[in-house]
Amino acid sequence: MTTPMRRPEEPPPEPSSPTRWIEPGPLWAGGVATAVVAALIALVGILVARWLFTIPILAPHRDGAWGDASTGMYVLSAAGAALVATAIMHLLLLTTPRPQLFFGWIIGLATIIAVVYPFSTMAPLAQKVATATVNLVLGFAIGILISGVAARAVRRRRPSGGYQQPSPPPYPPPSRTRGDQYR
Repeated sequence: MTTPMRRPEEPPPEPSSPTRWIEPGPLWAGGVATAVVAALIALVGILVARWLFTIPILAPHRDGAWGDASTGMYVLSAAGAALVATAIMHLLLLTTPRPQLFFGWIIGLATIIAVVYPFSTMAPLAQKVATATVNLVLGFAIGILISGVAARAVRRRRPSGGYQQPSPPPYPPPSRTRGDQYR
């Protein structure tokens, strides 16, 4: 970016304000909404796995469709992950030059960890796949929703000061007549 040269008699320009600022209210409201969506995705994922496929994701099969306390912890963990993602995005928006890029990498790698982790347990393969699938959907949903919310919470400012509108030429431009275009 270039700035115009100033004349010696002109005062120095005022320090410029940042070209973007973050509105934390909409960002965190969207983060809370994302937490609710993530909790519902986790709950729906557990219910679908247990009711349709009779695969107990987090609780023994005898605990029924709603499972035990671990189901509630999984749902709360999903909501907590969305709030942590919002905090990470807020921090990145305040400190990094390309926050969306870094956020995408962080969420992508965290989602891979959440998908691979169930395969390190001694659970049956069906439970591992079901849990990994729910974690994958959660990671995508949290990443997409928080990125969209962050894009709306960032406002851009035009540079103030240094740029001025060009002045019109001292003489009017020549007018063209219909016959001039064929010469």
